[in-house]
Amino acid sequence: MDGVVVRRIIPSDNSCLFNAIGYVMEHNLTKAPELRQVIAATVISDPVTYNEAFLGKTNHEYCQWIMDPDKWGGAIELAILSDYYGREIAAYDIQTTRCDLYGQGKGLSERVMVIYDGLHYDSLAMAPFEDAPMEVDQTIFNVHNYGQIGLASKLAERLVGEAHRARKFTDTGNFTLRCGVCQQGVVGQKEAVEHAKLTGHANFQEYS
Repeated sequence: MDGVVVRRIIPSDNSCLFNAIGYVMEHNLTKAPELRQVIAATVISDPVTYNEAFLGKTNHEYCQWIMDPDKWGGAIELAILSDYYGREIAAYDIQTTRCDLYGQGKGLSERVMVIYDGLHYDSLAMAPFEDAPMEVDQTIFNVHNYGQIGLASKLAERLVGEAHRARKFTDTGNFTLRCGVCQQGVVGQKEAVEHAKLTGHANFQEYS
């Protein structure tokens, strides 16, 4: 299928990673609660792999944490979801233009793509033209020889490069956030994490 790679915007509700994956895997934008359960079940069933050193918290604490709809997902969750669906996940980072490929080297025959701006995940899809409806999106791509998926990856790289040049990303080391609960301002991801630990507040909005 020729066409263009388009960015499908996922709602900013702290579950964007899970809903972005739900969309590219199943064309379903409301998978977050189910996928959080999948991840918690995977982690709790393998405490040796998913130990405190790996998770940054105890296995039990992590499972409670990931079930909280206000908590964000990242690399650990992407790796588990790649295994769960049996497909590679290509996660493109706008700030670095890097592509992290989850499930690589496992002989998986299909790949999906998401894009990350430092705070938020959206889905990437192949559409016949720029404003095509989501119903005609292709989101699952066959992996060919040498781990390539053909035109889709080239178009995705171009889209990511254009977003990078337009600075459509958040520098999480230096961005400014305001706590949506108490309105306190923080700078960078580190301060946001510290504030969340101290107060339990997890609802931040970026401001300039």
